[in-house]
Amino acid sequence: MATLGEIANSIELLTFDCYGTLVDWEAGIAASFAELGVPPDQRDDVIDAYVRTEAAIEQQGYQPYREVQAATLAMVARDFGLPFADEQRGHLSRSLPDWPPFADTVAALRRLKNRYKLGILSNIDRDLFAGTRQHLDVEFDLIITAEDVRSYKPAHPHFLAMLEHIGGRERVLHVAQSLYHDARPAGELHLNYVWINRYGGKADKDVKMLAEFANLAELADALGA
Repeated sequence: MATLGEIANSIELLTFDCYGTLVDWEAGIAASFAELGVPPDQRDDVIDAYVRTEAAIEQQGYQPYREVQAATLAMVARDFGLPFADEQRGHLSRSLPDWPPFADTVAALRRLKNRYKLGILSNIDRDLFAGTRQHLDVEFDLIITAEDVRSYKPAHPHFLAMLEHIGGRERVLHVAQSLYHDARPAGELHLNYVWINRYGGKADKDVKMLAEFANLAELADALGA
């Protein structure tokens, strides 16, 4: 496999997962559940439960992400014994557009935009991403959401739609935090992939990647942006 430095000049498009890579998804989830009464010492347990439950719901077939979030929230609230009313089902989706980017995200995206086209491949509804987009402060050349492809990563439709747009694997680098949602399908499709290990996760020896960075600023440095 080529190194990141060897392919940097042939890459035209950088695609990013958004929530967890550009935006602090875990902090947003934790804050939303704290508002529902989850104590600080249960934060990590709630996030783990949310991740597992959401992934399982997404594999049941496409429905709008708002509905995925609502169903996941209701199930996790029940499992943690939280009082939960029907009018709270939209709590996460109402707060999501206000979840902030990581501190390094916007400056790094601006640097990368000077050299590459930028794209988003996200498990999201378009109108929800429109709220997030205002915080990212760059123009994206390509946006592919779950709403567009009627599918959720780690299924392949996001990536296949991107490849149809760009016209060749050698011209794109996918950048993401999630090994489950992004790294594995990128490997299955033989895409160039870089891991942004935002949360100090453990590497998977079966996942192929060109490089691992703790944040987007390190990636921008490595690409000479």
